[in-house]
Order: sequence, then C-alpha cells, then structure tokens
Amino acid sequence: MFYIPYMSEIHIGAEDAELARLAAIDLNLLVPLLALLEERSVTRAADRVGMTQPAMSHALRRMRRMLGDELLIRQGARMALTPRGIRLIAPLRAALRHTAQLVRPTPFDPATDRRVITLAMTTSTAYVLGGEVARLLAERAPQVALRLRTMPVTSVTDSVFTQEGIDAILLSEVFASPFPRERLYEDRWVVVTGPDAPDLPVSELVEVLPHVVLEYSTFRTRPYDVLEERGVPYTVRNRVSDTFLIPHVIAAAGGVGFQRNSVVTALRHLDLRTHEFPFPIGGLGMDVIWNPWLADDELRTWLGGLLREAAPHR
Repeated sequence: MFYIPYMSEIHIGAEDAELARLAAIDLNLLVPLLALLEERSVTRAADRVGMTQPAMSHALRRMRRMLGDELLIRQGARMALTPRGIRLIAPLRAALRHTAQLVRPTPFDPATDRRVITLAMTTSTAYVLGGEVARLLAERAPQVALRLRTMPVTSVTDSVFTQEGIDAILLSEVFASPFPRERLYEDRWVVVTGPDAPDLPVSELVEVLPHVVLEYSTFRTRPYDVLEERGVPYTVRNRVSDTFLIPHVIAAAGGVGFQRNSVVTALRHLDLRTHEFPFPIGGLGMDVIWNPWLADDELRTWLGGLLREAAPHR
C-alpha cells in the first residue's frame, strides 16, 4: 500500500506555505464575498448568489472575522466599502474567474452561460445601442443577464472597474483613458435645430439662435472649443446636466445645440433638423475599454463582436 503522509509530516517550502494556509479558510465564502463587495448590500448580494438574507448576514460576519476587517460599513443612508474591501474586489474577481475557467468542463458557451455582464456608458450611448445589445444577448445568450450602468463617463480610473463591477466601458475618443481601447464605431458632431429655425447658413444659425448647452463646471464639449477658437459669438438660454437632453429641449422649445449624429438619428421621432457642423472639428469615434482584470478572454472576444454588431454603422 502507498503511504500518504499528513500535511504536518511534509516539509513545506515558502511558496507552498501560502497554499497550506488555505486549509484554514472556508473558500465557499469567496463567492458571496465578491457579491457583497460589488453590490454593497446584503439583500442584493443574497439575491445574486441564491442565499437567504440571514445566511448572507452570517457569511458577512464570518468574512469579517476571517479577514480582520469590517469590509462593508454604513455611512448615513447607504453602505460603503472600507479601503480593504475596495482593494479586494479586482484580485478576488480575477481569482474567481480564473477558478471558474479551471473547473468549467467546456469553453465559454453563450447558449448556456449564466453570468451577469455589466456595461457602462452615457445615457445617450445607451439609447443608441443599449436596446440592440440587450436584444442580441437575449437571442444568443438567453441565460446571461445584462446590467447597463449609465453615468457621465468622462474619464476612466481603476475605481470605475473595481468598485462598480464593470466589464467594459464605452467611451468617446475625446476622453483620455490609461487603459487600452478598441474602436467600436465612428461618429461625428452635428448641429441640431427645431423645425422652425430660420433658413440661414449653419454658421449663422449658431450665432443667432439661443443655445442649449451641457452644464459642467470642468467640462465643455468640443464644438464650443471650436467656436471659441474662431471667435464665433453665441448666447446660451438653457442648460442641462446630460447631453441626451439637448435635442429634447430643442424639439420642444427651439434653439440650437450640438449632438452626436448617432444620437439624433436614434431620436428620429423628435421634430428636429440636423445640419453638418460648419467648421473642421475632427473625429468623434466611440471606443470600448475592457476591465483590465477581466480574465475571460473568450468572453471578451465574443462580447466585443456582439458590441460591434450592435453599434450604429453610419
């Protein structure tokens, strides 16, 4: 008979010592731990992994003892992560996804996969292709759930991925990113007016009609930089907090504004007139930026193809 020594009888090297410590850890806690860190809610985390709320609360207490940190704390009316909790998200997600690949008997199969895919983009971008992405997912990956996070995406940092649980961000090329990006589709700025705008050259319309503008204290869209550079005067009447509202306000109250052509095309039900921007302005491509900790290359390749198919081709 073969003799298998107990762990205590084996000489453990420095690297193996780390693995040996896992024997004292309940690895079953890692999946609910990630759900808690990403959802920041005991109730939502329990629903996500199929546990009862009391069971998830008990698991949270065990995780806190295991890691020596509160992980999730109350701040006013909401729950927030501790610094340790924030740092855990990215490596934990990567470790669990690598583990899932090791134990998965077959490669990624959209027909049977049951994961949640999270995409972040502005409201206007979600209006342009969010519905088509959802339709294609429902058709080709019927058990995959889609989570669309709309936000004023003007920059990308580690925390956007680690704290929000986002798999990919759709970002205009005018905004910088420290992460690699892939072009998804080409777009361009256009001038938008109401149906009653005077019959004038576009360069004059932007001077005589009152503007509907995006109101950010630290950000101004590229068309207004071009007007400033050329010394073109203009007046502002209405301000909005989301560029998606600009054509809606113009359709109802008149005036002029600037918007991406893909958005105006998707808003064909509004009574609007679209004009080419009258001055050289450069490109306005839309890029996809992948979560750098997304370990599943098969998913990324498949989802990238689906996003390109859903994107407008104009």
